[in-house]
Amino acid sequence: MQTLLTVKTHFSAAHRLYQPAWDDVKNDQVFGLCANPNGHGHNYELEVTVEGPVNQETGMIMDMKALKTLIQEVVLDRVDHKHLNLDVPFLRGIIPTAENLAVAFWEVLDPRIPAGRLYELRLQETERNIAVVRR
Repeated sequence: MQTLLTVKTHFSAAHRLYQPAWDDVKNDQVFGLCANPNGHGHNYELEVTVEGPVNQETGMIMDMKALKTLIQEVVLDRVDHKHLNLDVPFLRGIIPTAENLAVAFWEVLDPRIPAGRLYELRLQETERNIAVVRR
């Protein structure tokens, strides 16, 4: 039997989708309005799922409060109400698409999970745009 624990949270941030190696015309063709020089914003939904055995003493894979605190400190405190291209050192040099953000969040969270292991990370950028990284 596989047991999963998911924490759902949210943050707001701005970003610009832009490939610096391309001219403005190509960026506009590929990224459309998302290449706006001043960026644009989203209200993101973030779900982090860990898997592992249920500890018989506590009845938990891991302490949900500890997982929420970890997500807050490692991801949310660094990205909430920020411009992802400009204000977040661990995102420097990447195009902040939902896919790239999900991978980057996975990379900073995965080594810090204290019990169980990271199983899935879902980042919803809009109602119709969700990126998923799964082990």
